[in-house]
Amino acid sequence: MASKLFSPLRLRELEFKNRIFLSPMCQYSSENGMPTDWHFVHLGSRAVGGAALVMVEATAVSPEGRISPWDSGLWSDEHAQAFKGITGFVKKQGVVPGIQLAHAGRKASTDVPWRGEGPLFEDAGGWQPIAPSPLPFDESSPKPAEMTREDMEKVIFQFAAGARRSLEAGFQVVEIHMAHGYLLHEFLSPLSNQRADEYGGGLENRVRFPLRVARAIRENWPFPLFVRISCTDWAEGGWDLEQSLVFCRWLKEIGVDLVDCSSGALVPHARIPAGPGYQTPFAAAIRQKVGIPTAAVGLITHPVQAEQIVATGQADAVFLAREMLRDPYWPLHAARTLNADIPWPPQYLRAKAAR
Repeated sequence: MASKLFSPLRLRELEFKNRIFLSPMCQYSSENGMPTDWHFVHLGSRAVGGAALVMVEATAVSPEGRISPWDSGLWSDEHAQAFKGITGFVKKQGVVPGIQLAHAGRKASTDVPWRGEGPLFEDAGGWQPIAPSPLPFDESSPKPAEMTREDMEKVIFQFAAGARRSLEAGFQVVEIHMAHGYLLHEFLSPLSNQRADEYGGGLENRVRFPLRVARAIRENWPFPLFVRISCTDWAEGGWDLEQSLVFCRWLKEIGVDLVDCSSGALVPHARIPAGPGYQTPFAAAIRQKVGIPTAAVGLITHPVQAEQIVATGQADAVFLAREMLRDPYWPLHAARTLNADIPWPPQYLRAKAAR
């Protein structure tokens, strides 16, 4: 039987050559938000390796929206120009270049993971984070400034500008980061959003700001639009699958084309039952109950596992993260395992027949 994992997927007018997507993963290697040679090699090698979509890491729409001072950014026309070499190379491999637009909210201004990932205060090159409510992420994190209406309008404008610059840079997919405890997820969850105005309280109020951001991007973005959500906070009284289902129906009405189904990272005390494919049921539930394409992500490591996810209709695609860090050519190797004959880069053809 033909492999479903290696069948094409069409969203709007764009066709992905297979269902294997490179997940956006922070590299902490940018210079003032600009991509470097590291990004060219990191993203380019995964494009050569056979993924259908190569997604740039969480890319901040403003300097203060970065997780760390070394994060990717897209807050100026110069940043858009800097990405053109990467998007051009990716397209030449028959691969779709994508970018995840993000704002870190209260989790901004931190050090890189290999130095402990602790907060960077202003005297160490950090800045004042902002959030829906003045609630720090954990005991060691600074208290964020509660966002004013002016702040909110500014952030919406920044996301819309990021979408326009993504088009200028040559990207063909934009994903809005509404997961993992960053700004838009902070608005969604009652654990981090304790506002007393129309942007806090009940579900309709808590989704209001993220939906405004999604509408602003949709109005400025003609290609497929993805949204990554944390389908649950894995914490009592927090965001959960039932709220995700309602939210995804509203995202679908706006014109979002695919929901990237992750989970967690809003609060440090969450107890996450991590295991192979542990988040896949979220993708299956949203796909079935909302009728919107989904992608599964999280501890998907084996070709047969990925094939089973898409072949049984649990998701339309899989995002691979750590497994693609371990093996940039995972799709080429997976095709061999699944007896799918896919094109190799001509420069590598001499190795295709080798076992």
